[in-house]
Amino acid sequence: MLEEWYRRHLGPDIHDISSSGVHPYTFAEIRDLCRIPVADLDAIVMDDSVSQGGAGIRQAVADRYAGGDADRVLITHGSSEAIALTLSALLHPGDRVVVQEGIYHSLGHYPRAAGCDVVELPARAVRDGAIDPEVLDELVTPGTAAVIVNFPHNPTGVTLSPPGLKALTEHTAATGAVLVWDAATAEIAHRWEVLADPGAEGGDTVSYGTFSKTFGLPGLRVGWAVAPKELITATFPLRDRTTLFLSPLVELVAERAMRHADELIGRRAAEARRNLAHLTEWMAGHEELVRWTPPEGGVCALPVFRELEEAAAGPEAVERFCLELLARHRTLLVPGTAFGAPHGARLGFGGPEEGFRAGLAGLSEFLLARKAAR
Repeated sequence: MLEEWYRRHLGPDIHDISSSGVHPYTFAEIRDLCRIPVADLDAIVMDDSVSQGGAGIRQAVADRYAGGDADRVLITHGSSEAIALTLSALLHPGDRVVVQEGIYHSLGHYPRAAGCDVVELPARAVRDGAIDPEVLDELVTPGTAAVIVNFPHNPTGVTLSPPGLKALTEHTAATGAVLVWDAATAEIAHRWEVLADPGAEGGDTVSYGTFSKTFGLPGLRVGWAVAPKELITATFPLRDRTTLFLSPLVELVAERAMRHADELIGRRAAEARRNLAHLTEWMAGHEELVRWTPPEGGVCALPVFRELEEAAAGPEAVERFCLELLARHRTLLVPGTAFGAPHGARLGFGGPEEGFRAGLAGLSEFLLARKAAR
């Protein structure tokens, strides 16, 4: 439903306060910030790349996320392809797989498509930076093939603290489960420090990253997986029959962006924090109409609209709510039904400050008008 919603409703002159990423850079900005002269672009030979990704971009990702070991890095068309390739190779019919509730759709799709025995990790089990140890003991038992989680969580912004991550990695290792870690927005943290990638030190862990979220480069369509070498090799037969590899032009831009990650992410993270401060004030001023749990990381939250919650409205009600908001105020949210939350919507605060404030103003006017009409 998520991508279909955007296909139908995202367009020009809309205040998009729904996104789970920061606002995109222009190519001119990237060339300047990442120091890419025209001569470097002109020197690219438009030849094939390789299945695992070119050496330059793999090493750049490895130096930041994989302890320098480029052999454990797979470069893909967005993290969505990394998820598809690795989970298709990792999982088998009948495998017991624990999947976090409300997770990004493709992370839950592939275990079910593979015929796995899927057990859900409930959202309520994640609190104060950790997964409830009793729930962890109950769900992640010996023989569990994989535990699939996304922190900071999209769309709630809930995440783990460093001790909470340590407890999770130790438990999965002790039970023999593969930890599958989606870290799409891990580099923007609010409550605790930025979490280290659990795949950096090797072990039986698969982690995903992307240029689409905190880097501000969704149109680059580059992601990666950090995984055991044998799992990466196992993805090649499928990749050889589908996308084959990335363009060397794209790989060059991605490599330079990765080498300048701190600057790219830092600028957008600062903007997101300013937006979050404004959103926090806005929520305090509208608490009789909407409730929320402040996000601990990432650039989105999942506010719940009290009128829908109190009426115990069905899932179609929040979709009508979002469509009416869009029609009246040109302001876009994603209905919570895309994430199993029937009374709320995803609200993103990673976009340009002026547009974000305009979108919140439209949402405020909309909510107050609905209240007056009741």
